[in-house]
Amino acid sequence: MSDFEFDSALLSGGQAFVLGHPVEHSLSPDLHTAAYRFLGLDISYRRLDTVEDQLPERFAMAQSQRNVLGFSCTMPLKSAVKKFLDEQTDFAQAVGVVNTVYWRQGQDAAPKVCGHNTDVSGIVNALDWAGASEQQSIRAAIVGGGGTATSAVAALRVLGASSIDVFVRSEARAQRVKEVAERIGVLLNFYPLDSFPAHSAGYTTAVSTLPAGAADPLAEQMQTPLNGALLDVSYDPWPSAIALRWQELGGSVVSGKDMLMYQAVDQVKLFIGLSPEDRLDDELQMINSMCAAIGLEERTRLPQTVSSIRQLKLSERYQ
Repeated sequence: MSDFEFDSALLSGGQAFVLGHPVEHSLSPDLHTAAYRFLGLDISYRRLDTVEDQLPERFAMAQSQRNVLGFSCTMPLKSAVKKFLDEQTDFAQAVGVVNTVYWRQGQDAAPKVCGHNTDVSGIVNALDWAGASEQQSIRAAIVGGGGTATSAVAALRVLGASSIDVFVRSEARAQRVKEVAERIGVLLNFYPLDSFPAHSAGYTTAVSTLPAGAADPLAEQMQTPLNGALLDVSYDPWPSAIALRWQELGGSVVSGKDMLMYQAVDQVKLFIGLSPEDRLDDELQMINSMCAAIGLEERTRLPQTVSSIRQLKLSERYQ
């Protein structure tokens, strides 16, 4: 099945969970279950509604049961989870948020609790599927300044952006976005959220991080023809109003489902003891099993591997 010999006996009966609040509508169990079935691995993956105060309990459970392979962390835990880690990858430290927790054997008998960020890979590959590509002349925008915007800054940096326009209701509430931009050397320009329609035609690549329905008023005001790519991280309903309008004006769009699927590919690898850089012989077939599980169109090429700090193109000042 792959270049790597899975220890099926070791993984048999393994568990993984998606943690966050709320998580009852998460599609992660569909994606992970499809991948493990394809790989022939007996691993269960379930939703576990978790707020920040419950994190000590979740990590204590993992330590006591010894068969927990990993946690997928969604809002509001992507920063809070870091204090429970023994180490983070360089990439996760640069991005500043962790969405993937996994265990690795340390030099002593106790496994180490590790953290990584696969959201950046998810965003880069979703935008790539929509037609965006790494370029020196990228003109990039982010709509919204919440948790996903932090990873979006890093993803747009991987794609070549040195400056990004950010459209928010309150610049003061986008502190984490500012922090990651400073760490990786990206210049941010803040604008009022309701001014995005007037600027939208100027971007080759845009990411809307707003909750479902929150961008609808912006869509109604967009009038100028477009030729850029938009990732709308919301996906229910789909197409969203802003995605539909973006397409009507000539641009290409991709949904948060695609982002979720691509980031899950790296999580699966980490949970079964590999790294994101490791390639499976039948990786494209596994990905298409995951796509089928949540109603995405079949992929025709492998995703980029996005997990190295080098891909953030840090200048000497920021290294």
